[in-house]
Amino acid sequence: MTEVQKLDFKNSKYATGRRKTSIAKVWLKKGSGQIVINGKKYDDYFTREIHKMKLLRPFEIINQTADFDVRGSVTGGGLTGQVGALVHGISKALLQFDENLKSTLKKEKLTTRDSRAVERKKYGHRKARRSFQFSKR
Repeated sequence: MTEVQKLDFKNSKYATGRRKTSIAKVWLKKGSGQIVINGKKYDDYFTREIHKMKLLRPFEIINQTADFDVRGSVTGGGLTGQVGALVHGISKALLQFDENLKSTLKKEKLTTRDSRAVERKKYGHRKARRSFQFSKR
């Protein structure tokens, strides 16, 4: 069983990130590089390596991997959407610390909300666009 992480986040910067149907609330402050998501360390919350790499990407781009502590609360969607929402929130919170990072993060498309989402199923179709199989007899 993993223990719930408690970090003091007074005087921190807050941002909200969104991706697909996931919403992430992110608190960021100067610290030692601890990342806690929904009370767990990010290694325990995200088990796939690609998710861990995506989560650390904003810090690697600005070359400050161990300078900030992150506390995140994320709901909705799957793990990939949740990572995208967290990255969006972290990037927005980093801009509150330093506006000069905007061009660097914007070039990597981390400050823009990725608006792609699942298309809804239509009436008379088997899926969003796939029709039922036609039978002449």
